[in-house]
Amino acid sequence: MATLILAPVYPAHAQQQTTTPRIGVLYLGASPNANVDAFIQGLRELGYIDGKNILIEYRFAEGKADRLPELATELVGLKVDAIFTAGTPALFALKQATKTIPIVFFSTSDPIATGVVASLAHPGGNITGVSALASDLWPKRLELLKEISPKLSRVAMLWNKGNAGMALEARATQDVAGPLGVALQDRGIKELNELEGVFAVMTKDRPDAFLALMDPILSSYRKRILDFLAKNRLPAIFQSRDWVEAGGLISYGPSYPELFHRTAVQMDKVLKGAKPADIPVEQPTKFELVINLNTAKEIGLTIPPNVVARADKVIR
Repeated sequence: MATLILAPVYPAHAQQQTTTPRIGVLYLGASPNANVDAFIQGLRELGYIDGKNILIEYRFAEGKADRLPELATELVGLKVDAIFTAGTPALFALKQATKTIPIVFFSTSDPIATGVVASLAHPGGNITGVSALASDLWPKRLELLKEISPKLSRVAMLWNKGNAGMALEARATQDVAGPLGVALQDRGIKELNELEGVFAVMTKDRPDAFLALMDPILSSYRKRILDFLAKNRLPAIFQSRDWVEAGGLISYGPSYPELFHRTAVQMDKVLKGAKPADIPVEQPTKFELVINLNTAKEIGLTIPPNVVARADKVIR
């Protein structure tokens, strides 16, 4: 593909560029990461090859949220042409670091409620992207738990209290629990060293099931979380299929790799001169149900046939 020529987008980029465009990637988690890989693959399919007709600067916080402001400032200092990021903490760090460099994001949270954009149709400012938020996900996940475990009454919810986006998700889940006859036990943590304490509480005050609101920090402890659930034979539902493929019981939500792939399309528009303010924030329209019958057997749970029949993928 020929070298891209970028139209001026912001005052800070007023001069016509004829050099190879350079983008930054800021991610709270560690490298390698399947979601970031999905974004990069999306760029490749659009003709962008790192080191050939585009340059990519990576910054991974390795799960340490306090490093995000420093890493965001580094990318801004490099005067990259645009930045891709995922998750509310990283997005907040970039929002503080620059008001001019275009930012394309992926987030599971509500970008309006968190103050990231003015509206989905007209984001305003220098930020646009893809949100995995869908209002019916919270009751649907709890409904699925009740379908596979009809006597369920108490559900433990694990989430990262240091993530403002997760706070919105936790509140939305709490709001729908009561009407569904579910007592939601808040097991949110502020620091990863609190996780073992949460497990100890759950061992003594055993819930009927487990709900995980995951971000890159908690996802880095996926094996430990899944091992605890297996040992204690707890039914659990997750937001994304990768947890089920790793041994979790059930997930319901959008295809995260597909959504990360879509952020590449948003980035392409930015690199071709479109203003983020004018690029609508995308939301998912398709959701997938994934069930691991091997895990169900191991924890002694029989998934109703009508639920299995609705699954988009069944692991046997």
